[in-house]
Amino acid sequence: MAFIRSVNVGRPQTREWAAIGRTSIDKHAVTGPVQVAARGLEGDQVSDTVNHGGRDAAVYAFAREDLDHWAAELGQDIRDGQFGENLTTSGIDVNDAEIGERWLIGSTLLEISSVRTPCNDFKNWMGFSGYENRAWVKRFAALGRPGPYLRVVQEGTLAAGDELVVVHRPGHGVSVSTMFRALNTDRSLLPQLLKVDGLIAEAREMAEAYVAARA
Repeated sequence: MAFIRSVNVGRPQTREWAAIGRTSIDKHAVTGPVQVAARGLEGDQVSDTVNHGGRDAAVYAFAREDLDHWAAELGQDIRDGQFGENLTTSGIDVNDAEIGERWLIGSTLLEISSVRTPCNDFKNWMGFSGYENRAWVKRFAALGRPGPYLRVVQEGTLAAGDELVVVHRPGHGVSVSTMFRALNTDRSLLPQLLKVDGLIAEAREMAEAYVAARA
């Protein structure tokens, strides 16, 4: 059974290594039901509103299984929430999930909309937390398992321990990993993104420009 191991929120903290001088990547588990609105989880606040958050990136999910991979790679335990995720999942390959796939968690309906792109704040945060962060952005990107951003289709509540039920899978085959690779490491995959209904504007523009340049 797929379920939510941990629900994690964070508030802006001043950090000199953050691009804008503050960051909300330090997220910690909360107990009990959490209200989820169109812009995200109650108690969670985005610092860099230019590059993060918004309706198409309201909630970020990362799998416990992928945290365990990185724990083995780094030789240190990694707690739930360390990668800045709102939802730490278990029992589902979130990177094999399709863009547009819908998850029912508690009374909240979420839809996979985009992918996380690693940045220097993420690298700096890992170093600040005591992990080996040399070439972290490149290493994270090379694995191609970034975890999805989700938009809120139906507001509601969710909590740690809730089952994650896949209620809709579009069937186009464009997975979270495929989208990440198309946008970051293998531009030849960009045309595949055009199969996705409701594709975020930035990705659609990149895909259309790629196709037009080769017409």
